[in-house]
Amino acid sequence: QVQLTESGGGLVQAGGSLGLSCAPSRSIEGFNDMGWHRQAPGKQRELVAISSSDGRINYGGPAKGRFTISRDNVNNMVYLQMNSLKPEDTAVYYCYARDGFDDYWGQGTQVTVSS
Repeated sequence: QVQLTESGGGLVQAGGSLGLSCAPSRSIEGFNDMGWHRQAPGKQRELVAISSSDGRINYGGPAKGRFTISRDNVNNMVYLQMNSLKPEDTAVYYCYARDGFDDYWGQGTQVTVSS
């Protein structure tokens, strides 16, 4: 099985920036979609950003204008640059990937934004 591992989470002040990375545990042919979701305490998991293999990108509402997703298709890695962070961005951020058959999720990385 392929596992996804996130890195880059941490504590940052409001208005600051963080960059997240996600990497698969082994070399594979490649995923179709890769991206990020997040889940705050007491709330449902929501879309942050998704990138398809053809370069099409979809952003969730809270991410638009502040976050940027990028992708390395050779190494099957995906990144999320988060700028102008707000306290309401505090959540566990999960890496996501999909091939032709299955969905894959990382264990998540905590992002905490202080006011």
